[in-house]
Amino acid sequence: MPRTAEPGRREAILDAAHTVFARKGYAAAGIADLAGELGIGHGTVYRYFTNKRDVAAAVLDRALERIAAVVAAEDAAASTTLDEYRDQVRRIGLRLYRLFADDPALARLVFIDLAAVDADLRDRVMVAQELFAAYTAAYLTNGVERGFLRAGLDVDTLSRVINGIIVAGAAEVARNPGHAALRDRWIEAVVTLMFGGLARR
Repeated sequence: MPRTAEPGRREAILDAAHTVFARKGYAAAGIADLAGELGIGHGTVYRYFTNKRDVAAAVLDRALERIAAVVAAEDAAASTTLDEYRDQVRRIGLRLYRLFADDPALARLVFIDLAAVDADLRDRVMVAQELFAAYTAAYLTNGVERGFLRAGLDVDTLSRVINGIIVAGAAEVARNPGHAALRDRWIEAVVTLMFGGLARR
C-alpha cells in the first residue's frame, strides 16, 4: 500500500537541499546527503521528487519566488514626492539586502550554482531576471514621469544596470552578513547613481 505524503515534508526536503547545495555545491551533493540532513530514508525523498535535478529546480523556483516577493512588495507608482521616491528606493534595497544577508547562500545558489545545472534552469533564472528588470523599469518610469529623474532615460537598459549592481551588492553583503554598514553603503551607492549621477557639476 503506497504511503501518503506528509504535510510539510516537501518543504523540509527543500530546506535541507538549500542547506546541502550551499554547503557542498550542487554537483557534489547527492540524494543521500539530502536524506541524511533530515535523518530520513532515500525513498522518502523520491516520494516527493524524481531525482536531484528535480529537487534543484524546486529549490531554484522557491528562491526566485522569495526574491520576487521582495521586489513586488511595493507599488512602483506609489511615490508622489521626491522624498517618498528616495525612501522607497532605500526601502526596497534594505529588504533585498536583508534577504541576502539572512540567507548568505541565496545569491550564489540562484545566480551561479543552480543556474549552471542545465539550460532549462538557466532559462528560468533569465526569465526571472526579465521580471525583476520590468519591476525596476516601472520604478524608473514613475521617476521620469513625475520629474524625479531625467527625461528620456533608457529605462529598459538602466533597469538591468541597476539590477546588476544590486546582485553584485547582494554577493558582497552575503559574504559579510553581519556588516550593516556595508549593506547601507551599497544601498546609498544605488541611490547616488540614480539621483546624483557621477559627473562633476
